[in-house]
Amino acid sequence: MTNNLLKIEEPVNSKSKTHSLLTTKSIFAHVIFDLPFRSYFLLAPAFAVTCLTLWLAFLNGVFSFNTTGLTPVVWHLHEMIFGFSATIAVAFILTASQTWTGVRSLHGKALALLILVWLIVRIALLINTKYSVYTALVLQAIWWIAVIYIYTKQVISAQNKRNYLFIAMLFLMALMNTLVLVTDISGSTDIALHLSRSMILVFVLLMSLIGGRVIPFFTVRGANTEAITTPNWLNFSLIIVSLFSIVVFILSGFFDLSVTPAIFIITASILHFIRLLHWRPLKTLSVPLLWSLHISYLFIALGLLMLGLSYYNIGISFSDALHLLTIGAMSLMILAMMSRVSLGHTNRALKVKNIIAFSFLIMLIAALTRGFMPYLPTELFQAMHVNPTLFAWSLSAALWVIAMLIFLKVYWPILTTEKQQQS
Repeated sequence: MTNNLLKIEEPVNSKSKTHSLLTTKSIFAHVIFDLPFRSYFLLAPAFAVTCLTLWLAFLNGVFSFNTTGLTPVVWHLHEMIFGFSATIAVAFILTASQTWTGVRSLHGKALALLILVWLIVRIALLINTKYSVYTALVLQAIWWIAVIYIYTKQVISAQNKRNYLFIAMLFLMALMNTLVLVTDISGSTDIALHLSRSMILVFVLLMSLIGGRVIPFFTVRGANTEAITTPNWLNFSLIIVSLFSIVVFILSGFFDLSVTPAIFIITASILHFIRLLHWRPLKTLSVPLLWSLHISYLFIALGLLMLGLSYYNIGISFSDALHLLTIGAMSLMILAMMSRVSLGHTNRALKVKNIIAFSFLIMLIAALTRGFMPYLPTELFQAMHVNPTLFAWSLSAALWVIAMLIFLKVYWPILTTEKQQQS
C-alpha cells in the first residue's frame, strides 16, 4: 500500500466521471483505512477530548446540555465508556485479530463505512434530542452487529478457538450499550446509571483478559527479563471471581441480595495484586511503555479495592473509587496500549518520545487527583475560594484532556503515514 493516491492509468479521452470513480477508489486505499487502529486511535481520543471538555464546562456552569435526550450524567458515562473506551478496545481486537488468525481484517470501504456510522452516532448523541438518541440507538446497534460479525467470521474461519471468548465479550458490551441507551431515553435513569457502572466492571474484566496476555509478553521483550509464568489457578480464579462480581453487582441494582458485591470485588482486587507481582513490575521502571501498563494494572487492583471498601461506612466514595478505575486503569492502559500498538503495527522502534512518557505521568496524576484530592482537608482550598470536590473533578478532567492531546499531536503523523521499511 502506498501513502499516495493509487496511480491508475487513464486514456487521454477519459471522462471526468471515470476520473471521479478512480479517485473515490483511491481514497479508500489510503493508509488510514488499512486497519481499524489507525482511524479509531485518532477519532476516539479526539472525540473524548471534546466530550470531556464539554463535561468540564457543564460542571462549571458555562455549558448546558439539551435534556430532551439523554440525561447529562448518562451522556457523560456513555460517551466515555462506549464512545471512547469500548471503541478503542474494538479497534485493538479487530487489529490484533489479523495477527491472531492470519485472516485480513476490516479495511478499505467497509472500514470507512463503519467509521461513518460511528461518527453519526457520536453527532446524534451530541445533538441529544429524543429522536437523535433513537437514531443513535439504531446505528450503534448496527455498528456492534457489524463488529461482532466481522470478528466472529475471522476467528471461526481460522478455527482460532483461543480467541472465541472475545465474541462473548463483544456481545456483552453491545448488550450493555443498548440497554443503557434504552433505559435512559425511557426515563429509567437510575437503571441506566447502574448499567453504565456495571459496564466499567465488564471493561475491567476485558482489560484483565487482554492485559494478562500482553503485559507479561511485552515485559519479557521490553525489559529483557526471564520468561514470566502466571499460575493457571490464578488466571482461572480471576475470571470466575470477576464474573461473580459483575453478576452480583448488576443484580444488586434490582434486588435485595443476602450477599454484597464488595466481597467479590475485594477478592478480585487481591487476586489482581498477586497477579501483578508475578509480572516483575519493578523491572519496568526505566521503560515508559512498560511501567505505564504495569501502573494501569495496579490501578485495577487499587480501584477495585477502594470500590469494595466503599460499601462499608468508612468514608470512601463509590464515585471516587470508580474513577480510579476509569482514569487510572482504563484511560492509562488505553493510552499506553495505543502508544505501543501504533508503533508496533507501523514497524517503528518500540520506544516512545519523552513527551509521551510525560503524558503517561499526567494521566496518572489525573487519576490520583480525581480519586484522592476530594479527601484533602478543606482548609487547603479555602484560600482559593473553591469547592474541593469540584476543583478535583475539574483539574482531573483538564489533565486527562492534556494527556490525550499530547498523544494526538505525536501520533497523528505515525497513524496517517505508511509503515516504515524494516531494515
